[in-house]
Amino acid sequence: MTTAIPTAKAATVTDPPPAAPARRRSAGHRRSTPLTIAMLAVLAYFLLPLFWLLVASTKSTQDLFNSFGLWFSHAPQLLTNVKKTFTQDDGVFVHWLLNTVMYAGVSALGAALLAAAGGYGFAKFRFRGDRFGFNLVLGAVMVPATALAIPTYLLFAKAGLVNTPWAIILPSLVNPFGLYLMRVYAEDAIPDSLLEAARIDGAGEARIFFRIALRLLAPGLVTVLLFTLVATWNNYFLPLIMLNDPNLYPVTVGLSSWAAQAQNGGAGASSDMLALVVTGSLISILPLVVAFLLLQRYWQSGLAAGGVKQ
Repeated sequence: MTTAIPTAKAATVTDPPPAAPARRRSAGHRRSTPLTIAMLAVLAYFLLPLFWLLVASTKSTQDLFNSFGLWFSHAPQLLTNVKKTFTQDDGVFVHWLLNTVMYAGVSALGAALLAAAGGYGFAKFRFRGDRFGFNLVLGAVMVPATALAIPTYLLFAKAGLVNTPWAIILPSLVNPFGLYLMRVYAEDAIPDSLLEAARIDGAGEARIFFRIALRLLAPGLVTVLLFTLVATWNNYFLPLIMLNDPNLYPVTVGLSSWAAQAQNGGAGASSDMLALVVTGSLISILPLVVAFLLLQRYWQSGLAAGGVKQ
């Protein structure tokens, strides 16, 4: 006798794909409207002054006061303003620009090398008072440069260095923040095993620093160089009290003297003097823009290196 075994009908059920990961992906790529508005506001805050400077450089002094500030006038004269800027007072603006390049370039290179040497020493050598000395460096970061301007002037007056280029270059070589940055960067950028191998091979400390350490410190070195370059280029108060000769002025002090002439109608002032001040300000920032564009990748890697443990 055969018994029939009932067979259950197989049911095929298609499960829907999980929706949670899709929601997570969509949430990860979702844009935040308040954050976008805040970023646009910050972008406008930084770019609007530059745009105003570009627009104002195309105007005469009358158009600066009679036309809308954020748009061009009916008769733009950028080339005329640039030509007058370079020829005003027998081309003294060219001297100011060259002085600024010299002050900022020498100060940036010197400050970067000194910061690299000091940071490398604090990071890789142990000596009596090293922690106390580094704490002094951290304390010096908090001291504003303007607070040291008058004592620096008195010191340089005793040494007979007032009204010389050294009165601008030597104070700019001291960069406590750059030394701190290089010390933090050197701790991870230079392996101790590499230094020991170089010492075993007979290399001296100076050769190790210039042939090995400086190459590894290049991103941080460029970062300090850019910071010092901008600080010295935009420095106003120190050259103002240190220099008396107009031929030694940097761009900041020189343009300030032109602005004073335009307001007071002093000797050498013309009807377009204020327009020349604005045009000179535009010309003076172009070298900094070029420097940042050329050294941007080194600068960004130097800033990010301190936050990544190698």
